[in-house]
Amino acid sequence: MEIIVDAYHEEERAMGWYYYLEDNLAFPCKAKCTAKRSISPLKTGEIVEVTGMAPEEECMHEMFVEIQWEKQKLAVPLSQLKGISVTDETRQAIEDWHYWVSMGYQF
Repeated sequence: MEIIVDAYHEEERAMGWYYYLEDNLAFPCKAKCTAKRSISPLKTGEIVEVTGMAPEEECMHEMFVEIQWEKQKLAVPLSQLKGISVTDETRQAIEDWHYWVSMGYQF
């Protein structure tokens, strides 16, 4: 996968994904929660506005994005979101991350 082609360590793979997503996701964008996660307050079907990538240090084991939620900024797993009316690049980047997760790959 080109995203992590020269990444040999966990941190390099995480940062490869981080910068790929940061470069290809168009913010702000709308997204729908497609899966309940114990680390996230979002409910399946809930629609949120994604405002950007979470800080790098939050993305060392999984990719998180920041959303506006109940008048505050909150980081949630990208794996639980699906873009709504997003650009082709954004859709592809989200699908790429979902594929990585679904295959059980890790950093």
